[in-house]
Amino acid sequence: MSKIWNKFFVTLILLGTTVVCMAQPKFNSPYSRLGIGDLFDQGYASQQNMGGVGTAFNSFYFLNPLNPASYAHLKTTGYEVGVFGRRANLKSQTTSTPVWSGNLSYLSLGFPMKNTISTILDRKKSKADWGMGLSLVPFSTVGYDVRVEDLIASGDSVTFNYTGEGGTYRFIWSNGVKIKDFSVGVNISYLFGKITRETVATPDIDASYRDVFEDEISLGGMVWDLGAQYNWILERVETSDGTEGAVRRQVVFGLTGNSGNGFSTNSSAIYLGINNTYGAIDTVRFEQDVKGKGKLPPNIGFGVMYHHFNKMRLGLDFSRSAWSKYENDAKPETLANSLRLSIGGEFIPDASSYNKYGKRIRYRVGAFYKQDPRLVLNEQLTSYGITFGFGLPIILPRRETSFVNIGFEFGQFGNDLSLTETYGKFIVGFTLNDNTWFLKRKFN
Repeated sequence: MSKIWNKFFVTLILLGTTVVCMAQPKFNSPYSRLGIGDLFDQGYASQQNMGGVGTAFNSFYFLNPLNPASYAHLKTTGYEVGVFGRRANLKSQTTSTPVWSGNLSYLSLGFPMKNTISTILDRKKSKADWGMGLSLVPFSTVGYDVRVEDLIASGDSVTFNYTGEGGTYRFIWSNGVKIKDFSVGVNISYLFGKITRETVATPDIDASYRDVFEDEISLGGMVWDLGAQYNWILERVETSDGTEGAVRRQVVFGLTGNSGNGFSTNSSAIYLGINNTYGAIDTVRFEQDVKGKGKLPPNIGFGVMYHHFNKMRLGLDFSRSAWSKYENDAKPETLANSLRLSIGGEFIPDASSYNKYGKRIRYRVGAFYKQDPRLVLNEQLTSYGITFGFGLPIILPRRETSFVNIGFEFGQFGNDLSLTETYGKFIVGFTLNDNTWFLKRKFN
């Protein structure tokens, strides 16, 4: 048991220190100036490669934070880590700018609360299955550096430089419980982060003042969401002794949602007028440690997935978030309700093939359409794209089958009235499975 707790505490340390590794990448997304930034995909590589379907996704091997009820289906301890690289082309009516970015996507650990091997050796069938997980994922990212030249009433030009950086993260504790064919779960998260925004206005006038506006907002609060799944068994494997065989085909129905989550803010602001010619600095406004509150939107998601074990999956997801109810005392803003529609699946030619590796690979494909809550010129931002990828199985010594998940995403984001962003994204996720956690050793 001491080895198990050693693994557990080492994992906690890794999760805690990874905040440093998840520092914001150097990227330029002008739309991240709005709201709390660009919302980050919460699914892992196996879900992202299938268009983001996850509400009705559960697996013995892959973690799925999109629906905490899925943790009740885990049969082995799984370590998940993901990274991504992204190239976007920002296009306006007059210019086109390439932008690169990349970062660590997530770090997660999930495990069943009772070892499957011990259950078999004890010859006892549990009435309920319980799975748990810990993960650290970005929730939103802010990063932009935009320069705009404009004319003022006098006819002189003013250059505006808008910069921002930071983001928010979720440290998630997931639990899922399964009784017969029904499972429920809950994600309890701590949301935290800091966002810094700066605007510098420089008139093209001799001996004029340069105006600097800088705002810093820290966010924190507990966030929760619930999930449920029902496995409708279509077919089981036939057994010679008449006992109940393993499931061969099933349809999974999934539901997730919450009623909205509150958070607290701590903001600071300083507005300066700077005249380099006369060496003058005028403080127009200075505020520090201003306490405030905010509220994330309620949301709901539905999903259905057909699953033929070790052969194929095909799923459909729909979710909606009421961002019109978003509140933030530190940065009041009007947002719109958003939605997402995803479809995707995976295919395995022959999971039991021993001499043709290509037949054991999981081939994934998907597509999505989503409305972003942010508004530009009273028009809602939208995005759509296609995804595809592969789950490459690897066998580690004395371990369950693990996977290297490689995926690609191509899409477009924005609206026709301002900027459009055409992008390509490369995703790599590692799923390492281990069946020795909570194993009860037996001696004769």
